[in-house]
This record gives sequence, C-alpha cells and structure tokens, in this order.
Amino acid sequence: MKPKIFFSLTGIVLLFLMTESVFSHGVSEADKQAMLDGGYLQYMWLGATHMLTGYDHLLFVFGIVFFLTTFMDVVKYITAFTVGHSITLISATLMGTTANVWLIDAVIALSVCYIGYENLGGFKKFFEKAPNLLMMVFLLGFIHGFGLSTQLQQLPLGDEGIVMRILSFNLGIELGQVGALCVMVALLFKWRRAKSFLQISSVSNKGLIMAGSLLFLMQMHGYSHSTNPDEFGFPADNHSHAHEAMETLQPVPDSEFEVSPLGGLKRNSLE
Repeated sequence: MKPKIFFSLTGIVLLFLMTESVFSHGVSEADKQAMLDGGYLQYMWLGATHMLTGYDHLLFVFGIVFFLTTFMDVVKYITAFTVGHSITLISATLMGTTANVWLIDAVIALSVCYIGYENLGGFKKFFEKAPNLLMMVFLLGFIHGFGLSTQLQQLPLGDEGIVMRILSFNLGIELGQVGALCVMVALLFKWRRAKSFLQISSVSNKGLIMAGSLLFLMQMHGYSHSTNPDEFGFPADNHSHAHEAMETLQPVPDSEFEVSPLGGLKRNSLE
C-alpha cells in the first residue's frame, strides 16, 4: 500500500473511532459528585485527562511543533498557546461567560485546519507576508481556552474555593499538554531523520486539514441536534443514533407481518 493511501485511511479510521468522544459534551451526575468529593486533585486529574483525550487540542499542538527543530522554539510557541488558553479559561470561568459548546468546538476544529494550512505554506501563496505564526498561536489559544472554560462550567464549581478549582483544572490541562508534547516532539525528532519525512510531512499536514474539516462538520452536526432536536426524531442528548424506531412500529392492518416483541418482523399466522 502506498504511504499516502495508508496515512489517509489511517486518519479516517482514527476519526471514526474518536467520534463518540468528540460528541460526549455532557457531564454525568456521577462525575459531578466525584468532583465535589475529590477536591482540587480531582479537578487537576480531570484537566489532564481532558487534554489527553481532547483530539482537537492535541491536533493543534501537533501542528504547532511539526516543523519546530529547536527546544527554545518549542518553548516559545507552546508558551504562547498556553498563556492564550489560560487567560480565557480562567477569566471566562470566573465571569461565567459561556457559549454553545458545539459552536466553540467547531471553531477549534477550524484552528486545526489553519495550522495545517500554515504548515503547507498556503498563506504565502496568497499574501506577500503570511500572518505572524506566534501571534496567531497566541490568539487561537484564546478560543481553545474558551472551549475549555465552557466544558469546565458544566461542573459544580460552587462559590467557595472556585478560584482554586479553576487553577487546579488549568494546571491539569498544562500537565496533560506537557505529557502529550513530550511524546510528539520525541516522535517528530526521530521521524525527521527518515528520508521520507518531507514527502510524508505534506500528507500529514493535509491530514490535519482533513481532520479539522471532519471535526468541524461533526460539531456542526451536533449543534443541529442540540438546537433542532425535533427535526431528527430523537432527543438531542442521545447522539449515539441507535435507530431503535423499529421497536415502536405498529402492525399494519390486514398485513401478513407483525412486529415481534424483540423489535423484528414475523409472519402472522393465517387462520
């Protein structure tokens, strides 16, 4: 199998595998209770796991460091992103500012497209001077932080100790990001030594654009379900699309078929 086909198919499969996690915006009552019982460490753990399972955030970070070859460059760009998303995560949560979670995540998905297009030199084809990447990473960090804040505000923060809970969550985010970043940088460092790096790097960044586009469509699909649930015939919070309508079918008069208790069809006995 050719490398391009292999990586394209792999990316598509991974996207389908993570679709369920992408749509799991709600927080269960058990998770809310765990937050209250576990204290600050529980919020820190939640922040770390949220980053490590946040495919849109990880894809964006991967795009940032893709062509960075020195330690100081990695520190500079990741610091800009960290400061950006920390500002909005903390300030938006303290002020109670929120938005539709599907729309915010849709914009975050577009940021993944942006970084992939930037890595391909796309902006240089249309502009004499491409947008400053460091500044764009900082500004796009605001959007990522707003998305994290919207997620955090679904949890029971309370009034007492709210600042420490927010900071604990934010610290967990940073720890999770550092962990993921170490793996990415190590793999990229080894990968750059391969002769196929330049060829596969083009495919990989095109894959980032494709992944961001699919994530955007998925989030907009979820937004449609959340705002117009009646159009789809099932509750907006049941996004698994089980298609269990057959269980509620009624037999058609004079038909030789009827609905079985298990939801299937069976032949009527004719007298």
